[in-house]
Amino acid sequence: MSEVAERFLRTVRNNGVRVTRERRRVVETISRHPGHFDAESLHARMTAEGARVSRATVYRTLATLVECGVLRRHDVGERQALFEASIGRRHHEHMICVVCGTILEFVEDRIERLQDDVCRRYGFRPLSHALHIHGVCSSCDDLARKTPPTSTPEPATPLSSDGAAALRRG
Repeated sequence: MSEVAERFLRTVRNNGVRVTRERRRVVETISRHPGHFDAESLHARMTAEGARVSRATVYRTLATLVECGVLRRHDVGERQALFEASIGRRHHEHMICVVCGTILEFVEDRIERLQDDVCRRYGFRPLSHALHIHGVCSSCDDLARKTPPTSTPEPATPLSSDGAAALRRG
């Protein structure tokens, strides 16, 4: 088992959550495939790898991992949530392409300082925050400029990182 999976499981146990065989399998799969993912793509990946785990177990396990602070949940669209590991990762923000679903991660210290200043000014103690900028990535923007207006691609539902890469490849 990977070091990341061990850290996930240790954190879950420290939060008083029982580690079942199915939860262990979910954690191991997540640790082998870093990046953003949704519950359906995780379930599909696990099924393709031969795991016998229900969708309900995947969804419940993801919710438990978020509660324990092992995963972050990002609501990126209407009824669309992506997850990513929070252990061992620096805080970052996201730019999400509404056409192809590409997710660009970035760190910008000026944004962090501005948020801290605003919280201080209002006497607010922040516990967490997330910034998601929805827009059009440079690849899709370039494509739109080259494509006649009658054949503009339909906006896609944001995908996991793997799905977005597959969509870009064609």
